[in-house]
Amino acid sequence: MSALSSTMAPWCNWTTTAAHQDYKSCVAVRLNNVTGIWAGVYECGFTSGSVRHTAKTELSVAILPDFINMKINPLTADCTTSPVNVPINVSATIPNSTEKYELRWKGPLGNPLTEKPTTSYENKLIFSGETYISCKKVPSAQQITVSFTNSKKQQKNATVDVPVIYVGDQFCSEEVVNGEIWPKTPAWDTAINRTCAEGRVGYKSRTCDGSTWQPAFSYCVNEELNKVVDAADNFKKGLGATQAVAMDIFEGLKNSSLADSGSDDTMADISASIIILNVMASATTHVVLQEGVFPNLIDAASNMLNKTWDGINSSSVQNMSSDYLQSVEGLVKNIKVNKSRGFNSQNLDLKFCSGSDCNVSVFDISVNLNSTNGIIKTIAVKNLMDKLRNNFHNTVPTNLLISATLEDNNDSSLEITLDFPNNHSKLTIPYCVFWNTTERDWSDAGCTVKDSDINHTFCECNHLTAFSVLMSKGNIPDPILDIITNVGLGVSICSLLIFLIIESLVWSAVVKTNLSHFRHTAMVNIATFLLLADCSFLASSSPEKLSDTWCLVLTICKHLFFLAMFSWMLCLSVMLVHQLIFVFSPLRKRVFMFLSSIVGYVCPILIVGSSYVYCKYTNEPYYEKATCWLHYKKLLEGSIHAFLLPVGTVVLTNLFSMVVVILTLVKSTVPDGSKADDKETAKSIIKVVVFLTPVFGVTWIIGFFQLLIGPEHPMFQVASYSFTILNSFQGFFVLITGCLAEQKVREEMLKLHNGKIKGKKRQHEEFDFNHIHKRQMKVEIMHRNSHSSMHVCSSSCGPTTNMS
Repeated sequence: MSALSSTMAPWCNWTTTAAHQDYKSCVAVRLNNVTGIWAGVYECGFTSGSVRHTAKTELSVAILPDFINMKINPLTADCTTSPVNVPINVSATIPNSTEKYELRWKGPLGNPLTEKPTTSYENKLIFSGETYISCKKVPSAQQITVSFTNSKKQQKNATVDVPVIYVGDQFCSEEVVNGEIWPKTPAWDTAINRTCAEGRVGYKSRTCDGSTWQPAFSYCVNEELNKVVDAADNFKKGLGATQAVAMDIFEGLKNSSLADSGSDDTMADISASIIILNVMASATTHVVLQEGVFPNLIDAASNMLNKTWDGINSSSVQNMSSDYLQSVEGLVKNIKVNKSRGFNSQNLDLKFCSGSDCNVSVFDISVNLNSTNGIIKTIAVKNLMDKLRNNFHNTVPTNLLISATLEDNNDSSLEITLDFPNNHSKLTIPYCVFWNTTERDWSDAGCTVKDSDINHTFCECNHLTAFSVLMSKGNIPDPILDIITNVGLGVSICSLLIFLIIESLVWSAVVKTNLSHFRHTAMVNIATFLLLADCSFLASSSPEKLSDTWCLVLTICKHLFFLAMFSWMLCLSVMLVHQLIFVFSPLRKRVFMFLSSIVGYVCPILIVGSSYVYCKYTNEPYYEKATCWLHYKKLLEGSIHAFLLPVGTVVLTNLFSMVVVILTLVKSTVPDGSKADDKETAKSIIKVVVFLTPVFGVTWIIGFFQLLIGPEHPMFQVASYSFTILNSFQGFFVLITGCLAEQKVREEMLKLHNGKIKGKKRQHEEFDFNHIHKRQMKVEIMHRNSHSSMHVCSSSCGPTTNMS
């Protein structure tokens, strides 16, 4: 019995029972859930004195194929060249076996299939046959099915769909790319190409999108790595499930992870490596492995994170990264620890600790677990957070993730404290979260932020799993702010459309001087770019529903349109200041339009283009998928500064321009002397602030104030609501102050409505650029007249006085 026990896999559900109460040495062995590898001769022996008694028997296992690999040739049935029938060769490959299978084929639509002789290749059996595809169009797919039945009448089937191109159907034409032939394929179907590079096994797939080929995806795995996959699969089945074999598997995984894969094959190797980790994690729930496997395991898992996980969609990357994390966690939890204190590599740091008060540090993350009698295993992981799915509010991931497991302890209540180093500024809000393996996303259930500052975030959780910190630039999304934003944007878009319609109707009537032309040209550009920016902002209000491409496009649009809007605001403010300071040296129309076009059109394009190219060149993210807006890393780092710095410069310049206008209004009352009316001056100043604030973008100062005070400040909530209300309704304020409040525009609209002006013009005290300009001209003229009078008096009054 000892010989049998030493070779059995301990998770195969085998039991020994006494066959009879009088004969204690007589035992029976029961095997449950056996596979084909358990077939063979079993021997039982026991020794009595110097005599050894043995008995043996043969066990036959009726098995089914572990896999059935079906292929067809040609890969596509082309009925456009053969309108009746298309011959198809089909093969089914299974692992070599002594089992005598009963084989049955089923052709497409019941068509007969002629079997060919069975062949063998590399320890595999190949069954093949020939049939045909009917070119009579049918709504369902045409399939070929093969069925294997063993001696116990158990059955396993496999089916392959035959792509058919009927007359009149859309298809992708045959292409040859890098020596690989992609056959003529029906629309929305996927072609499989099994021509991998030398040293690789597997296949490549390519989908036909309408009549356009999509990029090819490679599933060609390194041949040596594929052998490790097979070894791990055999290990799980119980074939050689020993410590030595496990060490060989992890060593092979480590060596393969060091190999330089081609760019097209990297993801295939990473996917195969994750499968190995997953299989071994499952196997080690039953097989006891010792800590000797850790060095190769940690190095292999670290090497996988050094590779670029590109070439597949984000959803696949998120699923693979989740499988990676769960597999590494499972292996660390299952492998027994004896004397080692830990293992580390470039991307993984594993530490062990035992005792009633356990403190460890992994990648500068301090971990404390109280009241435990077991062994705590903590592993910190770098370069994985950005690959995991993140739908937790409006947050961005940090760089570090830590997993904590406990061996030989069944405490139902646990409390773990983690000290994460911060690499974000104080302008962000931290959230302590854990990885929910069921939802495959982050959750904060059972985790709280105990304390946080610019250097550290202290988390406390009441369970063990994988933990991390997510950073947000604001509080949890406020539904009231969302409603205000959406309503404000809707009102602004409608207001800006009305503004542009009115401007087009009254343009010829109100634009009669250079000053009015400058002003209305700038206002139309401000309104147009604000309209486009608001539409882009509204389109990206649900970034989780957008693809990466659309998210990038909308980010570029918002960046460009907002910068263009502020650039034209700058043109408007500089023009106004120039006209007030240089009263008798007005700008020429050609000069204004030339300079304004450079500032308003060329500069925003250069800023957006250069920032995007810089991010691509330095491999820095240009935008955040969670927000569809520019990336913020920390102060003066991140593409967001290509927006903040230009806008900050414009807002400060415009604020200076408002001060100049106000001082000009105050100065214009000086010549009146004692007749100056302080109330009128105050009213004029208030009008300046009210009328210029929307068209100069001064309300955006509140946004910079938010960044400076940080979310923890008591005024942050007030600033958030103020900024949201004022800027989401900015288009409405532009309509009121820039159009409807101008007397000439109202009069022209009345003309259009009534056909003629009725009654005398009503005089209103309204703010207008021409009004300020005229007052300034009056002041300059009065100063000149006063200066001239002094000269006249000195030449004529003096002699008269002497005579008298």
